[in-house]
Order: sequence, then C-alpha cells, then structure tokens
Amino acid sequence: MAGKCIALIAHDQKKDAMAEFARRNQDALTDWHIVATGTTGGRVLDACPDLKVTRLKSGPLGGDQQIGAMIATSEIDVLVFFIDPMTPMPHDVDVKALTRLAVLYDIPMALNEATAERLIKTLNH
Repeated sequence: MAGKCIALIAHDQKKDAMAEFARRNQDALTDWHIVATGTTGGRVLDACPDLKVTRLKSGPLGGDQQIGAMIATSEIDVLVFFIDPMTPMPHDVDVKALTRLAVLYDIPMALNEATAERLIKTLNH
C-alpha cells in the first residue's frame, strides 16, 4: 500500500466518538489512506464520504488481526484505537496482540480521543 496509512478501530461504545473524530479531522485525514475494522469503517465513511477508507473484517471476526498483520508488514504508519475500558471484550486477546504489535514495531498509537487529537495535529507536519 503506497502512501501514508492510518488504522482506525473503535469498540462499540466508542464508534460515535470515532466518527466524530474523523469528521472533525477530515482535512488532516484527506491525504491518508485509512484502514478500519468493518463497522468502524462504515461509520467513518458515513461521517466523511470523501475519505479513502478500506473496510476490513469486524474486530472480533479477524479485523484486529488483519490490522496487526499490516503493522507487521510495515503497511500501517499510525494506529488510532478508541478502547472502551468499561465493557468486557470477548476478543480481548486480539486487542492485546494488536497493541503489542504497535509497540513492537514502534507505530505511533492513540488509545483515546485526547491522544488522538494531539497525534493527528502532527501527522501532516
């Protein structure tokens, strides 16, 4: 995948926040290719139909692992993953593996809105 690539993932209770984050930062994201897990990607496209978004599988159905593989093959430059710490996740092992890969491969990663807002401001500079 050529160019800059950002991965967007959001747990169910954070999908509205991710769509709003993308809408608020649409100008900064315009030059980026976005990969997102299934429903999150759909919500981002609904909010920002002009962005370049590739939707992968839903997180619990393998989307987290798809993004992890893309991190391992240097296809992803930035990870924004809005985690809901209050809801139990049946695929918690996949979530931990994904964050471990981002740390291992030194990928800038934001796990909440405050960090994502600061990170997005540095992307195009």
